[in-house]
Amino acid sequence: MPYKDMKLLKNFAGGLAGAIALNILHEIVRRIYHDAPRVELIGEEAVTKISNAAGTEHPTGDTLYLTTLAGDVISNAMYYSAIGAAKKKHLVITGLGVGLSAGFGALKLTKPMGLSDAPVTRTNTTKALTVAWYTFGGLVAALTIKSLRK
Repeated sequence: MPYKDMKLLKNFAGGLAGAIALNILHEIVRRIYHDAPRVELIGEEAVTKISNAAGTEHPTGDTLYLTTLAGDVISNAMYYSAIGAAKKKHLVITGLGVGLSAGFGALKLTKPMGLSDAPVTRTNTTKALTVAWYTFGGLVAALTIKSLRK
């Protein structure tokens, strides 16, 4: 496989690792902590609105949840894979910046996109955890990419 293709594959693998780590953290903590962000509710709202706009019946129940989860993992993996554009010595700081941007984006871009921000802005703790979790995902992605480049 050509070098460029291997680099893209490593970047995507790192992005996927960050996205999976983020979603595992979301899923575990939301089940045990009342003030945890409920990002999946925003995703479910988005899937429902997109389906309705496309004139198709929106999924419900477990199908809605799994569709949302798949979309979240794929989109976050693609986003976090951009960390790999940085030089090896800047990967961790880039992962930190990308993660912080995603966290603040989750807080500030939800309403302008026509979605409820309540699941991530309910309390100050919820806001802080939202930013922290996306930052965690960015750091996992950066460290994975760095490790894969060795």
